[in-house]
Amino acid sequence: MVWFIFALLTALFSSLMNIFGKKGLKKVDEYIIAFSWRFFSLPFLFLMLLVLGFPLVKNQFWLALVIGGTLNLIATILYVKAIKYSDLSISVPMLAFTPAFIILFSPFIINEIPTLVGFAGVFLIIVGTYVLEIKKRKNILYPFKALFKERGAVLMLFVAFIWAFGSIVDKIGVISSSPVYWVAIKDVYISLFIIPIMLIKSKEHIHKIPENLKLLIPIGLLNALMLSSQMTAISMGIVSYVMSIKRMSILFTVLFGYFIFKEKGIKERLLGAIIMIIGVILITVFS
Repeated sequence: MVWFIFALLTALFSSLMNIFGKKGLKKVDEYIIAFSWRFFSLPFLFLMLLVLGFPLVKNQFWLALVIGGTLNLIATILYVKAIKYSDLSISVPMLAFTPAFIILFSPFIINEIPTLVGFAGVFLIIVGTYVLEIKKRKNILYPFKALFKERGAVLMLFVAFIWAFGSIVDKIGVISSSPVYWVAIKDVYISLFIIPIMLIKSKEHIHKIPENLKLLIPIGLLNALMLSSQMTAISMGIVSYVMSIKRMSILFTVLFGYFIFKEKGIKERLLGAIIMIIGVILITVFS
């Protein structure tokens, strides 16, 4: 059961990263937060590489890096924008759609036919999104309409869509090198492209970076801790189980959103998050 502890730590670190990101957005803009997420994780990731060693890299690694790095660059910026524009308890649960997108598109990409249990999982995720905004119900479809008026929820749905395809590229990158090396080099790639974007978009906030390092460095540290915990859990347990436990970060984030940021509608959003997590478990474990 050691793998379970590391999987749970993965979920906790992921959720805490959301909290520090949301807090940081009160001081700086989303581009600096996105930069901090990727750049400040590098010292910790390369320290891990020094301990674990550098792998031999296969040729397909570089193509995977360009594709996967670019997809994750876009997803990183959209992710931070999502938590900026909407409550954490509304935006973050949309990540539950990542495995749903994978199972829906798998017949067209890798010729895998989803099982009935898999479709049941997708259905529960959709039900969970409905429950998130059920308090605003004026008619049967209004909760969906209310949710999609939330800019952050829509942006996070795009992130889930990108990560669904990105997960396939990630697998190629890991197989072509090693888990930690892939993550570290991908973060180098993303950082290199985020820096010029940040310099252009964040002219008014750049000078605030040194005075807010106490908020920004932990974002990168938590990302590195999340990834190292995830890799450790995967090395000990079944991947689908680990990734299902990781989705507990949705539940943690909803709770943190209520207790730290005083976000409203906790009962509905907590229930919706739980239903969505059950849907994810059905997809990743039992389908």
